[in-house]
Amino acid sequence: MTDVQDRVAAPAEKTSVAATLFRFQSVFGLIVVFVAAIIFSPRKNGEILFVSADNLANVVRAVSEIGIIAVGMTFVILIGGIDLSVGAVLGLAAVGSAVLMVENDWGFLPSVVLVLAIGLVFGALQGVATAMIGIQSFIVTLAGLQIARGLARIWSGGQGVAIAYGDGPKEAPTSFALLGERTFGGLVPIPVIIFAVVAIAAVVFLRVSAFSRHLYAVGGNEKAARLSGVPVVRVKIAVFAICGLLASLAGIVHAVQLNQGSPNDGIGYELDAIAAVVIGGTSLAGGRGSVAGTVAGALLLGVLNNILALNNIDSNIQLLIKGLVIVAAAALQRLRPTS
Repeated sequence: MTDVQDRVAAPAEKTSVAATLFRFQSVFGLIVVFVAAIIFSPRKNGEILFVSADNLANVVRAVSEIGIIAVGMTFVILIGGIDLSVGAVLGLAAVGSAVLMVENDWGFLPSVVLVLAIGLVFGALQGVATAMIGIQSFIVTLAGLQIARGLARIWSGGQGVAIAYGDGPKEAPTSFALLGERTFGGLVPIPVIIFAVVAIAAVVFLRVSAFSRHLYAVGGNEKAARLSGVPVVRVKIAVFAICGLLASLAGIVHAVQLNQGSPNDGIGYELDAIAAVVIGGTSLAGGRGSVAGTVAGALLLGVLNNILALNNIDSNIQLLIKGLVIVAAAALQRLRPTS
């Protein structure tokens, strides 16, 4: 009897180990890429350039915008949707921040509140089109991408708006510039702190809120969720609203880091955000995934981009390598145990 039990337990144990490995695939991947980056990093005067404090700060600073967007994208993909408009919404938010403060002489707080509200409403409207009208999210957000980009061009007059800081006319408040500074002795960029706060809040929210259970239920089986009394329409609208809000927040961060708002800002960001979510282990079919995995996926892409740049790898080769990493992550999802 003991032999039979052992034979039954062994496959179950192997399955459990495999499930754990797949669950934390992005973390293991990040560790592997980080170690490889140290090994292949250029040296200067015996110092490993990759692990220098300034370089690591630059890595996480560069990741912050995509990371914020990717957190919102995680919510959308968890319900089995997609949002292709986030890069354009970022551009719209960056333009809005610049125009309101530089050309319209708005204060820091009113400008930020209005820009965030625009992103929230824009996302919610896309959620309405998806949940109530029944148009696929791919089509809705593809149209949303064009609309947001068009609005940004109209608002800015089709050109970038430079941001200069001061108390005079055509100058943004100096308080806005603080968002691009560093803290903790000049080591940690403020955008990184914003990203960390967003990620931690999202992780806690998905762990403790009743809404998170509805979110996973809709992604796992929308029909069953509806029959179980889950407010599917409200969940979808809320998720797209959250995604739009975070895209606008990323746009504000983008504007302060580049000291401008351009209608062309954020082009291709939606693809990087989706890549971070997929590498993080979230299923594109919905119902399975985590924000923690997405954060690890975003950091993995950031480390990869940085070490390739440090080694002066051709930009075309960089795109090829990133594409292979995304395909590998998607392939791993296909091999992941179902339970």
